[in-house]
Amino acid sequence: MASILFLAIGIAVATALMASVAIHFLTPSDSGLSLIEQNCQQIANEGYRIHATYPDSHPDDLPADDFKRLMYLDELWITECVNVLPTESIFSIVNNVERNFSHGE
Repeated sequence: MASILFLAIGIAVATALMASVAIHFLTPSDSGLSLIEQNCQQIANEGYRIHATYPDSHPDDLPADDFKRLMYLDELWITECVNVLPTESIFSIVNNVERNFSHGE
């Protein structure tokens, strides 16, 4: 009788563990940012880095390579981020960039 009780408890525990694992893999994980938002975060970080390198310069005063890179990033930012993401996401990305650079990251 005791062995049947232990067997039943073992099966119940194993079933609970398997159900927990299945639920964990079937529920979407919320990593904070979508793939598009992560890409836009990288674009914004790189653009901000260029602006931070030349804080008092106008775009026309930048070295040619940096100017071309900044224009390319600006085009990406408009087409892949501003035109696609909701306003809240754009402001969140901008705030993340400013926060990251103000903390030295």
